[in-house]
Amino acid sequence: MKQKQIVVFGGCFNPPLNSHFSLAEQIINEYEKIKKIVFVPVNGKYQKVDLIGNEHRYQMLKLVCDNNDKFDVSRVELDSERPLYTIETLREFQKMYSEYEIAFIIGSDNLKEIDTWHEANELVKCFKIYVLERDKDNVDKIINSNEFLKQNREAFIKARNNITSNLSSTFVREKIRNGKSIRYLTPNEVIDYIEKNKLYR
Repeated sequence: MKQKQIVVFGGCFNPPLNSHFSLAEQIINEYEKIKKIVFVPVNGKYQKVDLIGNEHRYQMLKLVCDNNDKFDVSRVELDSERPLYTIETLREFQKMYSEYEIAFIIGSDNLKEIDTWHEANELVKCFKIYVLERDKDNVDKIINSNEFLKQNREAFIKARNNITSNLSSTFVREKIRNGKSIRYLTPNEVIDYIEKNKLYR
């Protein structure tokens, strides 16, 4: 059993918010075996609405992660020729960090549909999954209501002292478009980068 963990935190990060980083920091605080959280921005090939270029999202994350030795940002999905399935991304991390156990973070909204994901059986057998409760969700109830989740209960770790935030990147983008302040919603480094590059106008 590997005693050290690398945790993958995937998302659009469009832009990255204070809540993303505070959540990652608190998860590290709660679990001694976690040595690093790696932010993995999704590839622009996903064609999500309003998704700005790969390089901008990578650079915004990097500005913040460079100031925290427990944070890192990866280009593994950005540099892929096609969108990667979650299990493919995690396998890449397992190759890069062979001495570590690889885990990843999902919200309880994703937990409800993880049984439909690509190679779901292998995913839950090979990787630990930290689950963050969203809105009024209850992780235990979600697991008990789904036979696949019940059979693989040991794969899931309900994140302790869960930080919840209804703040979304969509909300922040709207503020920028309307010329409103986003101070305290996202790190100063990100605000400076957005202003310098005139993003989300």
